[in-house]
Amino acid sequence: MNKIGLIGGITPESTILYYRILNQLNNEKLGGSHSAKIIMNSFDFGQVSNLQSEGNWKKLDQLMAEAGKSLEAGGATCILICANTMHLCIDAVRKVVNIPVIHIAEATAKAITQKGLKKVSLLGTKYTMEKDFFKEILTSFGIETIIPDEKDRNEIHSIIYNELSKGELNPLSKEKYINIINKQIENGAEGIILGCTEIPLLIHQEDVTVPVFDTTTIHATTAFNL
Repeated sequence: MNKIGLIGGITPESTILYYRILNQLNNEKLGGSHSAKIIMNSFDFGQVSNLQSEGNWKKLDQLMAEAGKSLEAGGATCILICANTMHLCIDAVRKVVNIPVIHIAEATAKAITQKGLKKVSLLGTKYTMEKDFFKEILTSFGIETIIPDEKDRNEIHSIIYNELSKGELNPLSKEKYINIINKQIENGAEGIILGCTEIPLLIHQEDVTVPVFDTTTIHATTAFNL
């Protein structure tokens, strides 16, 4: 059984999802009272959020690398960074460890290609939607990525940081997300990437008329199946 290392707390709500999914997968496989072998390094999200706002990615690289080393030293056989945005620091982690650090975008791209889709919309924090680290990987798999307009990007980002990161599920915010998603479908999106690990708290497949790609579940399942 893999001993999965989690770089968590970014945010606590999404880390809870990872923990729950991994334990459910292991219980489904082994039955009885079995659960997953997990080791975690959990951050204070307030510190991470402040560094993101300041654009201090050098310090974030350092923190993520230190977390990765501590997980490997603790016996982890692979590592998951429990946030899409913080995959901006994945290279810093990969440089200092000798175990797999699974990229959430690579795992998601494989899931999209299995569905045979060629054009998807990416929802997430402004960092994830506006920077290229996620979209470049999708492009390498032959997948075209579209993102919402600036007003909608700001709305998505605000709901993530002010509500979802705190575990607040607002029906009005869900309606806003669905309206944004429907506009993306009208613009040709064949699928929707929930590219923030908190968005699956609010949006589910039954809310959307095209395939939804829950990056949290995809990422965790990929590690479990290693």
